[in-house]
Amino acid sequence: MAKTAPASGKTPPVADFEHSLDELEQLVAKMEGGEMSLDESLTSFERGIGLYRHCQQSLQQAELRVRLLLDPDAPENAEPFEPEL
Repeated sequence: MAKTAPASGKTPPVADFEHSLDELEQLVAKMEGGEMSLDESLTSFERGIGLYRHCQQSLQQAELRVRLLLDPDAPENAEPFEPEL
């Protein structure tokens, strides 16, 4: 049986992470180009920090899920939890 995306219309965590990482990489490339004004650079930097934090949080959640899966004392029916945002 194939898994489908949740009916809530929410982006799957992996796709959301990949989208954020891709956007962050694009911002870095633009900033490295050196053709942005100071105001544009600051706005991009602020956005980049937000994306970085989102990616970091996603990686921490993934690490926690892996640790729970590898924990021999974890119950078989343990459900992944949704982080509080």
